[in-house]
Amino acid sequence: MTQNSDPNFEFADYKLIAYNSSKTAVNAITVLLAAELKDTPIKINSADPGFTATDINQYQGYRTVEQGAIPAGGYAYAAVRLATLPDDGSSGGFFDENGVVPW
Repeated sequence: MTQNSDPNFEFADYKLIAYNSSKTAVNAITVLLAAELKDTPIKINSADPGFTATDINQYQGYRTVEQGAIPAGGYAYAAVRLATLPDDGSSGGFFDENGVVPW
């Protein structure tokens, strides 16, 4: 929501109602499930893979699917990092390879 409200956001001109609405729903479910499971060892987070070349964008993304598993900038890519969090790791957040992404 924060980035999509920013007119300077890289993808500000792309207002795809079904796609953006579904991503907003995923973020809400992330927060709700994290709260529901807070007393368990299960961590619930959302990951932003970046603009990845897939069917949905006719392979125009500047990342390959394989890059999701490659360390970037000294940090494990978001999906890998979140899948391997320690017991005291975060839960209920939205992350990319650089850390927290604003909701």
